[in-house]
Amino acid sequence: MKISCIQMDMRLGEVDYNYAHAAALIRETAEREHPDTVVLPETWNTGYYPEDLSAAADQDGARTKAEFSALAKELNINIVCGSVANGKNGGIYNTAYVFDRSGKAAAEYDKIHLFTYAKEEEHFQPGDHLCRFTLDGQRCALIICYDLRFPELTRTLAVEGLDLLFVPAQWPDKRSMHLQTLARARAIENQMFLVLCNSVGTAGSTRCGGGSAVIDPWGEYLAWARDEEEVITAEADFGVLEGIRSGINVFRDRRPELYF
Repeated sequence: MKISCIQMDMRLGEVDYNYAHAAALIRETAEREHPDTVVLPETWNTGYYPEDLSAAADQDGARTKAEFSALAKELNINIVCGSVANGKNGGIYNTAYVFDRSGKAAAEYDKIHLFTYAKEEEHFQPGDHLCRFTLDGQRCALIICYDLRFPELTRTLAVEGLDLLFVPAQWPDKRSMHLQTLARARAIENQMFLVLCNSVGTAGSTRCGGGSAVIDPWGEYLAWARDEEEVITAEADFGVLEGIRSGINVFRDRRPELYF
């Protein structure tokens, strides 16, 4: 699978600009890189996050689903549509959408771990389900930003069988080392490819650090972004997974009866 991460610099609260900019970047990437899958970062529709979040949020994903489902079908690519601030069920959720080549919604996921250090729980409602799906025959899953700090979440996804984990994020530059370390650890310990799509730019006093990456099951970077808006592309060769997993068979050697 050829995968492109769009390390986007969104404008805080400028929803129309952000939708247009995201769509333009996807079109440019599809034309230049010819990827199978493109990935956007976390809360790209609003930035992280405007003062009047409820007014800026999508409503039940209507705009996101309409515009990016059609774009996936038109371009014949999978779009892992990052996440958007999304009003539904009387609250606001941090919701990720995935669209396959036909434009069908392959997955929808609400971020389950809210970052209390940044008071996310005062603005968002937590999700209540995990996210597994298939793209081009590959077993995929998705988590969002702070979810990466919870290894039990990724391992729960992985024990069901997982080839590729997508991680859209809005991770600040002052903790970039944490982001890279955690992403590589999750890939290594679960013997899978991991695609991290972070953002760049500033929101108030917070600056996002970029560092988007495509990481192989050995924890090696196949592509790595800097700290500016850019697109990175790499190919995930899923043919290597069987050899890695049979050689160092962590899933066979687990002792889960002793862990909890």
